[in-house]
Amino acid sequence: QVQLVESGGGLVQPGGSLRLSCAASGFIFSIYTMDWYRQAPGNQRELVATIRAGGSTTYADSVKGRFTISRDNAKNTVYLQMNSLKPEDTAVYYCTAPQLETWGQGTQVTVPS
Repeated sequence: QVQLVESGGGLVQPGGSLRLSCAASGFIFSIYTMDWYRQAPGNQRELVATIRAGGSTTYADSVKGRFTISRDNAKNTVYLQMNSLKPEDTAVYYCTAPQLETWGQGTQVTVPS
């Protein structure tokens, strides 16, 4: 049973930081690309960051220089370190293994204006 469980969201003031975690199970985590997406009400779900099995990363322009995706294969966990948070970062954040077409339940990040 493939399962992804996001955690670490919360309310943070502008300029603050959060670290999101996504715990994976039910597949060989180390060989899969992992993504973070986010979705705000009325918006499309957008790709925020990607980390591939070899460790290379890609970021949306809107978060470059502020967010860092990483993974710990020994813990079957992918992280999203979010710094210098802005109100426009407010969304539900989801992780996915895109090849498996599987999503977690999401974790809410709120950055008030």
